[in-house]
Amino acid sequence: MAPGRRTPGATARLGAGDVACWVVKTSVPPAELAPGWAPGQERLVDRCLHPSYRLALMSGGQPCLLWLSGRRHPGVHAVGVLAGSPVDGPGGATAALRLALLEEPVGRGELLADPAFASAEVIRMPAGSNPSWLTAGQFAAVLARLPHPRLGRWVP
Repeated sequence: MAPGRRTPGATARLGAGDVACWVVKTSVPPAELAPGWAPGQERLVDRCLHPSYRLALMSGGQPCLLWLSGRRHPGVHAVGVLAGSPVDGPGGATAALRLALLEEPVGRGELLADPAFASAEVIRMPAGSNPSWLTAGQFAAVLARLPHPRLGRWVP
């Protein structure tokens, strides 16, 4: 095979420049993750991550969002930044996320209808890696649906 060509079906490894925003998935609704969490309010939330090379690409201050998986209200429920790099603990890898809860989630269906977002990994492979990631165009599609008053103090 010629240099620079991938094997058909092979998946390219992400580089730091590929990721505009990390997508951290949860099946637990925000009200259960942090009881009393009000829309617009910021919370520090620890989430488990799948151990992979992606964790080495994550660092404090990078944009992230909380994606609720499943059948009930899937989509973006909170936005924010990584509070630091992931850490290895007795229960596995975790990351601290500083997140602002959205007043209304940005639903999976709404994002799926946007051609800029439709190819996002979280859509193509819903049971895939945690964390997942967004390109700059995919992240822009999310940001376009987030009026600042719903975000509290969070600004990308």
